[in-house]
Amino acid sequence: TRTATYFFIFLNLSLAVFEEPAVYPLPFLATSLVEVLCLLVFFGRLTHFAKITPRNVFWKDTKNICIMVAILLSLTDLAIYGALRIYNIKSIRWSRIARPIFLINFAESRQIRRAFRSIRNTLPEITYVFLLFMFSLLMFSLMALKLFGERNLQTAEGLPYFRNYLEIVFDLYVLVTTANSPDVMMPAFDFSSWYAMFFIAFVIVNIYIFMSLFLAVVYNNYKKHLKVMCGGVNCD
Repeated sequence: TRTATYFFIFLNLSLAVFEEPAVYPLPFLATSLVEVLCLLVFFGRLTHFAKITPRNVFWKDTKNICIMVAILLSLTDLAIYGALRIYNIKSIRWSRIARPIFLINFAESRQIRRAFRSIRNTLPEITYVFLLFMFSLLMFSLMALKLFGERNLQTAEGLPYFRNYLEIVFDLYVLVTTANSPDVMMPAFDFSSWYAMFFIAFVIVNIYIFMSLFLAVVYNNYKKHLKVMCGGVNCD
C-alpha cells in the first residue's frame, strides 16, 4: 500500500512536467486522465482509512481534511480548465500548488511531516537573524547610493549604475548569493580601485559572517526541534 501510494503521489507531482506550460507537453486529455486516476486512488485510500477509523477521530484529523479539500479543489479546477479550453479561453491550473498536500498529509509520510514541522518551528527563531541581515543589506545599499549615485557610472550594458536605491538593494542581495560576482562591482572598481574596499567589507559582513550565523541558527534549531519530535512529542 505504501509503495502504491508513493507511486501515485509521484505520478501526480510529475504531471507538471507534461502539462502546459510543459517541458515535454502531452495532450490535455492524457494528463487529465492520469490526474483523475491519481485523485481516485487518493480518494479510495482516504475512504478505506475512514472505514477503519472511528468517525470522530477521522474528522478531527486535519490531515484527512486537507487531503479531501485538495481532491475537491483539483477536480473543480480540472473541470473549469477543461470547460474553458473547449471555448478556447486561456486559463491556468491554479490547483497545482495543492499537489504537495498529498505528499505531506498521507499517513505514510510521517517523516516528511516531521521535517516540515521542524522547519515551521524553526522559522520564528531565525527571524531575528534575518532582520539583522536585512538591516545590514539596507545600510550597505544606502552607503552604495551615497558613494556611487552621483558618479554617473554605467554598467557594461550602458545602464545607470547604483543610482536607484531599490535596484541597489536587489543587486547587493544577489551579490550575497555570489551570482553576480564580480560583475556588480566592476564599474566601481574601474572608476577607482579603492572602491573595492566597500565590496570587500560587504562580502565579509554579509556573506562570511551573516550567512554563516544564519546557517548555524537554522541548523541548530532544526536539529533541536527534530530531536524533540523524535523523542515522542508530536511525532505523528
